[in-house]
Amino acid sequence: MPYKTILVILDTPDNARVAVDFAAAFAREHGAHIVGLHTEIVSAVPLVAPMEIPDPVAVQALQDMAHNQAIDIERLFRAKMERENLAYEWRNFASTVGYGSEPLMESARSADLLVAVQPDPAKSSDSHVDVESFLFESGRPVLLIPYIFTEPKPIRRVLIAWNGSKEAARATFDALPFLTTADSVEIFSVDTSNSLTHSPKETGAEIAATLARHGVRARLETAACGGKTPSQVIENRLADDSIDLLVMGAYTHSWLWQLIFGGTTRTLLQSMTAMTLLAR
Repeated sequence: MPYKTILVILDTPDNARVAVDFAAAFAREHGAHIVGLHTEIVSAVPLVAPMEIPDPVAVQALQDMAHNQAIDIERLFRAKMERENLAYEWRNFASTVGYGSEPLMESARSADLLVAVQPDPAKSSDSHVDVESFLFESGRPVLLIPYIFTEPKPIRRVLIAWNGSKEAARATFDALPFLTTADSVEIFSVDTSNSLTHSPKETGAEIAATLARHGVRARLETAACGGKTPSQVIENRLADDSIDLLVMGAYTHSWLWQLIFGGTTRTLLQSMTAMTLLAR
């Protein structure tokens, strides 16, 4: 079944246009209702030395800046929705703790799919979306768009990072609307010493059979590490096969979670080449 409610997280002006364009493209394809979500964040409180008391003028200036930014993002969002004649609504929240606040999670839990743009590591901002909070607290899949993307692209080639875990299963089934319309779907398993009781080939064959009953003809591929980390093996596969969408589970303490958020693999995050659907 298609996605019918898509929540797009509009954190910064730099990311908003791309996020809105992608969400609009998905909404047209799936006949979905779009929820635009933004939060006004003032996290830093300027102090007046030496007494270390808040400077009300500086605090107000930060609040005004955050509010004006929200107005600009809302204007961009509404203009796009009206031009495309899409069903939509706008939700704006004020927060001192960022995107992990409960009102935002409540909004996210009612959506089929969350869409966000990957934060640019070179542009630090308190307003950047907290993807980790949405993954762990909303219970909904997050589609992360690489910050290097400038315009929507169709999802034709999909790679499922499969290891037989519950997180991988959740991500796979959450991605079904994309899988059923893709031209090519590959179930890709990396054979490591940490493999589950059954081999990657066995567990991959079972999920491939299940997907086939949904009309998804997926091929099964496995690869050994061969001196590389699993994340490097997947990265190479994405590039070699010109993958449009990577589907993967979000793991708390594993190489797949490190692939997205780990400090030692930050360079991989910066060179992200495919949209990534994450679920937990």
